[in-house]
Amino acid sequence: MKNHHKILIGILALITLAVLIIGCINQDTEVSKQNQVCLKDNCFYVELATTPDERALGLMFREHLDPDKGMLFIFEEEGVHPFWMKNTLIPLDIIWISEDKEVVFISKNTQPCKTDICPSINPGKKAKYVLEVNGGISDKIGLGVGDEALIFCNY
Repeated sequence: MKNHHKILIGILALITLAVLIIGCINQDTEVSKQNQVCLKDNCFYVELATTPDERALGLMFREHLDPDKGMLFIFEEEGVHPFWMKNTLIPLDIIWISEDKEVVFISKNTQPCKTDICPSINPGKKAKYVLEVNGGISDKIGLGVGDEALIFCNY
C-alpha cells in the first residue's frame, strides 16, 4: 500500500511540474502577480479564456470593463487566430502576442459589431496569446508591435 501512495505522489508531482512548464508562468512569478499581463509598465488583471467555450464567449455581452482589467485568450498552439466583435458591447484593443511574448499585431479601438454578419479581424501573424483590453489603451500606453509582454498566469 505504501508503494501505491509513493507512486501516486510521484505522478501528482510530475503533473504539477508539467503544468508549470507548459503553463504561462515566468520564473520570477509571485503569487500576487498571477493572472496579470504587463505591457510597457502597465499591468492588467486578466480573466483567462483557455477552453474553446471560454474563448468563443470572450467578453461578449459585457457592458463595462475596468481600466486595469482584461481577458487573456490562451491557445494550445501558436497560430493565426482571427477574432470578431459579434455581441461585444464595448470597444476593445485586441493584442496578439507570440509564444515568445512579443506583441505581433494590435487591432486598436475595435468597435462592437452591430450587424448579424460580423467581419473577422485577421492579424496575419502567429500568436499563442490574445489580450483584450478597453479600446484606446494601447495608444494611451504607447504600445507597439515588437514590444514585450510579461504574462503571469496559472491555468
